[in-house]
Order: sequence, then structure tokens, then C-alpha cells
Amino acid sequence: MIPPKIGNSPFENKGNIRPMGMYPGHGYPGEEQPRYTGRHFLIHKETKGGKSGIKRVLETKWGFTVAETLDFKTQGVNEQNIEGADALIYNELGVTLLGTEEDPIPLLKSLDDEYFIAPEKVVYLLEEQPPTTWGIRTTGADRSRYTGSGVRLAVLDTGFDAAHPDFQEKEVTACSFVPEETGQDQHGHGTHCIGVAGGATDEKGQRYGVAPGASLFAGKVLSDGGRGAQSWVLNGITWAAKNGCQVISMSLGSPVQPGEVYDIAYERAARFALSKGALLVAAAGNDSDRSLQRFCPVSSPADCPSILAVGAVDEELNVANFSNRAVNPSGLVDFVAPGVGIHSAWVMPTRYRTLSGTSMATPHVAGIIALLWEKYPAATPAEIEKILRETAKRLPIATEDGGVGLCIAP
Repeated sequence: MIPPKIGNSPFENKGNIRPMGMYPGHGYPGEEQPRYTGRHFLIHKETKGGKSGIKRVLETKWGFTVAETLDFKTQGVNEQNIEGADALIYNELGVTLLGTEEDPIPLLKSLDDEYFIAPEKVVYLLEEQPPTTWGIRTTGADRSRYTGSGVRLAVLDTGFDAAHPDFQEKEVTACSFVPEETGQDQHGHGTHCIGVAGGATDEKGQRYGVAPGASLFAGKVLSDGGRGAQSWVLNGITWAAKNGCQVISMSLGSPVQPGEVYDIAYERAARFALSKGALLVAAAGNDSDRSLQRFCPVSSPADCPSILAVGAVDEELNVANFSNRAVNPSGLVDFVAPGVGIHSAWVMPTRYRTLSGTSMATPHVAGIIALLWEKYPAATPAEIEKILRETAKRLPIATEDGGVGLCIAP
């Protein structure tokens, strides 16, 4: 006889059977992916054995209300059809689901050694994860609970394509420091770097941005031809700092000769930005050819002591052939990040391009800093840098090539 439907579903927390995922250490689905529901199975070691005996023990000794799958004949068992049951015997399986608040261990001790206890698992859809670029996966940004929300992130480059479809729902504050040119990106490099640092997903749903929740500032300090004056960069740094940007990303630079010291003007601008609460990151440069044993110094302004220099690695986490090295005492490499074959936004109508360079590695680090600042909103720039260094993944490469290692998202 089939018990009447009375709505005692364990998943609605009615009756005595435990609802799923509401116990200390189990959590809720979607929150740290709990493994167990909090209920247990009492399992007979033989599929056909012990069924009548277990029902008698549960009813007489433990006072349980017991339902059996035999009651349902060919109809599927739905827990809403269980009449306030404390247990459900799967007659065909030699398995009993225990749904009461009782500790199952004393029950097990009252039976013979033909039984054992197993926790009931939480079952999930095995959905394919949203696609991401390899840089997002490698830095762990796709697994981070943070998006950079509430953090102002500035990219100083060739500007930004305000007509790009991927950014229509984002507000990007743009300012041009290039005479007779607007903040509109007619080159593409700036839009690509902004995409890596704070973009979201492309038209196919692939994520390419590290900190999609960050508030973006685009300072055009390089012309549509891809070059500019140092003073334009200084203007961009001070503008970003005065506007409360906590991260300033610069995928630009000038070649440095062996033995050359860092630029004082850049260093003073960086110290000013630090005093305003900003961290600065810059590309280490692409002048090397490691296949020919040619190693060039870290570019300017990345060689400044107050600016974090970022080198590039490929998908196998090898140093990119072009990535510069800490040749000069004042030009160290601080970190490495993905910088080979990086997919991101580009000016319309092209929309996307895949590029390589320390220019692509730098906005990965800028985005990670934005994630850290969302996690630690009261932190100082020095504290964020310390965390960034402590959490970096050490790589089997020389310090002069990779600094402390690969930046990892919180």
C-alpha cells in the first residue's frame, strides 16, 4: 500500500528526516560545495540480507517510523510520499536511509557486524565550467570569489574604445593626455590591456578579464601611433592618483641600457601615487631574445624602486623568450604573469585579438591587486604588496627573470 502524500519532504524541513545541507560542517549547495547532506545510509554487507531484521530493530528498539520501497511497487519513490518517516528501506538494495537526528553510531552498535554506516552525498550537475582564457585559469582568477568591486583601476596606455560591445554595461572614465587626440583608442593596445585587467567575457561567453567588477579609468598617454612623451605618462599617473585609483597599470616603457639608473621623475610620480594609496605596476619590457642568450635590462619606468615590474611567462610557465631580465641593480623583476597568446578586447570592428608581451602580463597583476583590495579594503599599498609577494606561486626560474613568482588571485 502506497502511503498518502502529506508533503513531508526532507528537503522542505518538514517531519523528522533531515533537510540537506543545514548542519555544521556541511554548508549549503553553492557555498564551498558541501560533500554530504548530514543524513546517513545503513548498509547491509549483502544486498539481499537483513531487510526484515533492520525494520524490526528500527521500529521496536529505536521507535522509528519506517517506509519501504516495496510499498511503491513500480511507482518511483518521492520523499514527499513518505508519511513522516524516520527511515526509508531500499528493499532491493540492502540499504536504509536514516533521516533522523539520532546519532547513527549507537544504532550501528545495536546491530550485528553485517552492517556499516556511510554518509549520504550531495549530488551536483557536472556542468561544464564557463570557458576562460589560460591566463585567467593560471592565476586562479576564475576561482576567486572577488571581482574587484569598489576598487578603482587605471590603465595608462593608448586609451579605450568606448564603442566596444563588451563594455556597454560598464562605466569607463577616460581622459586623454595626448595633444589633439581624444581618449578614444584608435590603436587597440589600450583596449586590450583594459580588457585583461577589468574586462568580462567575449561574445562566446569566454572570460578574459581578471577583475570584471573594478571601476575602470583609461588614461590615454600614448598616441594612436603607439608612442608618447614621458610627460604625458607623468600626467596620467598624477591624474589617476588624484582620482583615487588604487591600482595604476602601465604596459609601456623605454629601453634601458646596462648600468643605467632609474628615472627620477618617474620615481617621484610613483611615490606621489603611493602617498595617495595606489600601487603601480609596469611592464618589464620585451627587448630580450633568450634563444640567442640576449638579456636586456628591465625597461623604464618598471625599473623604478616604487613600481612593480612584471615579466611574462607562457602557458607552460616558462619565461617568455622576449621578457627582460634584472640586469641592473635598480631594475628588478618583481613578478611574472601570463603574457604569451593572451586573448582580449580590441578596437572595433576587429573586437578581439591575441597578443604576447609583458604588456599583457602587467594587467593580469593589476587585476589581481584589485581583487586583493576588494578583499582587504583597509589595507595600505605596502600591505597589499606584501600579500601579493607572500601568495605568489614560486616557479623553478631564476629570481632575476621571475622575481618571487607567478601572481595568484585571492
